Amino acid sequence: MSLWRDFKNGLFNENPTFRLVLGMCPTLAVSTTVVNGIGMGLAATAVLVGSNVIISLLRNVIPKDVRIPAFVVIIAAFVTIVDKIMAAYVPELHKVLGIFIPLIVVNCIILARAEAFASKRPVINSMMDGLGMGLGFTMSITFISAIRELLGTGTIFVAKDFGFTGLKVFAEELGAIIMILPPGAFITLGLVLAGINWLVSRKGAKTA
Repeated sequence: MSLWRDFKNGLFNENPTFRLVLGMCPTLAVSTTVVNGIGMGLAATAVLVGSNVIISLLRNVIPKDVRIPAFVVIIAAFVTIVDKIMAAYVPELHKVLGIFIPLIVVNCIILARAEAFASKRPVINSMMDGLGMGLGFTMSITFISAIRELLGTGTIFVAKDFGFTGLKVFAEELGAIIMILPPGAFITLGLVLAGINWLVSRKGAKTA
């Protein structure tokens, strides 16, 4: 029961994007297509799970005075692994995500879970927490990406690495180009957050 709670916490109650509002830089920057969102989310998930496990294993070994530098080194090691794997197997996606893959090292979500959870909890719990937080981030950024890609281009699920041209829903001329530009990211995120907060407050009012 505890493991399930740790896992679903990142999906819903403490979703890093929609509830904690962390990791906004990659969320706003790369959420122009669904494939970008999935790629960024899964890369962060791999780093979260791996770093949480190692930090939990070493939680009684790492001195408290140097814990943050130690966490960063561990996270950086996993980011390097993920970066090289993506460069080898999904080069087009790796090129599009660019600097945001190395910047996973300083992603607030990963550092926050290392400090608040993995450094204080057992390995299995830390792994489930990392998986839940990572998939919660993946779902959130993919949802935002789907809205922006569809409304901006009229097409969804374009995946160049896999030779998929996407599903055309309507003509590109009918799309709102602003949705795949930086302002579109802020507009989409703001509206989605407003909708979620409204639903949460409405649910709270019903249970009160």
